Amino acid sequence: MRGTDKRSGDLFSYVDLKKQVRMDHPLRTIREMTNTALAALSGEHFSVDGR
Repeated sequence: MRGTDKRSGDLFSYVDLKKQVRMDHPLRTIREMTNTALAALSGEHFSVDGR
């Protein structure tokens, strides 16, 4: 017999990362800048050959 089939919830940790980073941390500003840049790029189309 192989024993009981017991699931362990201790293997994973589900943490809200927004709550882990303090409000005045520089990463929050960097994230805002990145989101703005990605939003601006999302409307542009690029091709491999540069046309």
